[in-house]
Amino acid sequence: MAARNQGAELDLGWLARVRVNQPAVLRRAEQIQTRRAVKKNWQAAWLLKAVTCIDLTTLSGDDTPSNVCRLCYKAKHPVREDLLQAMNVPVKDITTAAVCVYPARVADAVKALRAAGCNIPVASVATGFPAGQTALKTRLEEIRIAVEDGAKEIDIVINRTLVLTGQWEVLYEEIRQFRQACGEAHMKTILGTGELGSLTNVYKASLIAMMAGSDFIKTSTGKEAVNATIPVGLVMVRAIRDFFWRTGQKVGFKPAGGIRTAKDALIWLSLMKEELGDEWLKPELFRLGASTLLADIERQIYHHVTGRYAAYYDLPMA
Repeated sequence: MAARNQGAELDLGWLARVRVNQPAVLRRAEQIQTRRAVKKNWQAAWLLKAVTCIDLTTLSGDDTPSNVCRLCYKAKHPVREDLLQAMNVPVKDITTAAVCVYPARVADAVKALRAAGCNIPVASVATGFPAGQTALKTRLEEIRIAVEDGAKEIDIVINRTLVLTGQWEVLYEEIRQFRQACGEAHMKTILGTGELGSLTNVYKASLIAMMAGSDFIKTSTGKEAVNATIPVGLVMVRAIRDFFWRTGQKVGFKPAGGIRTAKDALIWLSLMKEELGDEWLKPELFRLGASTLLADIERQIYHHVTGRYAAYYDLPMA
């Protein structure tokens, strides 16, 4: 992982000066989404890059040790080995960035990855995911339990009420406590952008999360009605850039929710490259939160190698 974000003192003056030009954001987002995509070998290379940035996720009420184990195996072998060999890509170089599960499934994931003989980290959602509406004491304990069970990354979720009511000091202090509870585990802060009301609130919440020591900021839980969108992502990465210019500290970015196709992944990668540069195009600073994205990427790589689209039985299930 990248160097930890040490955070910064709460600067409400910075927040007060925030202005987001929504029409300009929407124009820039449209430009990113309609640009001609890369093709052939270049596209295949970009898709493999996307695979290495995926937090392969299962956050369902019917999660069991067996389906978590299957997910972990898929994380280690995200693309069929013969396809990688046909592209002259070392098999060991292509794994997903992490496996993301509920706190109750962390121990299962750690055990499965250890049995598979790989060092892919386990990420756990926490702090009353997805709504963040439970008592602070409970949210902090949830982090500690996940870390004790072996989670190396914690995806916390903020209480959106604090953003909507402008309680920035309270939000800052809560996230600081979450960061302390994480210990050595890296902390990703989920803003729940679809429930924040405005792009200005998205920008302000991003700044508060980074000031409070978040190692990543993340768009969504995947459970909101509106999840990761390019306009929201653009506002968040601009906040990351401004924070870097002000403090010299690099914070990662993770869009999540609704990212299902290879085309979606390419759009997010191009946004990162154009707005933050090549330094952010690595799993230390960029993640894609997804549960179904990998299947479509593998289908596109299969087509690139064989010239035909895969039947359902050609590719192993996640």
